[in-house]
Amino acid sequence: MAARRPKPDLSALEETLGHSFSDRSHLERALTHISALRGTPSNGPHYQRLEFLGDRVLGLVVAQMLFEAFPKASEGELSRRLGHLVRKETCAEVAKGWDVGPYIRLGPGEIQSGLRKKDAILGDVCEAVIAAVYLDGGFEPARALVERDFGPKMSEPGRAKRDPKTMLQEWALAQARPIPTYEERDRSGPDHAPMFRIAARVDGFRECEGEGPSKRIAEQSAAEAFLRREGVLKD
Repeated sequence: MAARRPKPDLSALEETLGHSFSDRSHLERALTHISALRGTPSNGPHYQRLEFLGDRVLGLVVAQMLFEAFPKASEGELSRRLGHLVRKETCAEVAKGWDVGPYIRLGPGEIQSGLRKKDAILGDVCEAVIAAVYLDGGFEPARALVERDFGPKMSEPGRAKRDPKTMLQEWALAQARPIPTYEERDRSGPDHAPMFRIAARVDGFRECEGEGPSKRIAEQSAAEAFLRREGVLKD
């Protein structure tokens, strides 16, 4: 029988996060990808449920930060800023700042494929870690973590930029067309690391396709491709 791999020392990561866990199993679970477990347990000790919770904690804290930081902003502007701050790409930036990659537990095949460096995985782990802090210490430590690492990004250039789906909808309405629709064309890869291909459609125009590790990201990619083809977005 192969020797069990020793658990990594999480002390340095705890120091980076600014939270010393009273129950480290929360953090260990937040760092465990489903591929690291035998079989494919939908409710096993991996980070997917924590990701769900962390997304909600993150959204609440960021919404309050924006509400206080931009007292004259409209609901639409606040929503755009919120969308860009809680998106997977931003979460991945924060996770990279924590240098969380080496701590993520993956299956052998996923290690070989370099999954530790993928934004989709890093974004998920970021949300799971926020949830782990919340479960271990309560709301205040989780809020402190989010405020510290997401707060400085609120005023970065481009954070209030409209997302491609919103821009495409506004453009379609300006052309007196119905709201754009999206159709899933293909899904490939394993359940824990899927890749979606989705088409964006506007009545009277050729559709455009986009790909991504989630339906949301694939839809954004398709919308961006559509806008670039029509000359609305330029490099």
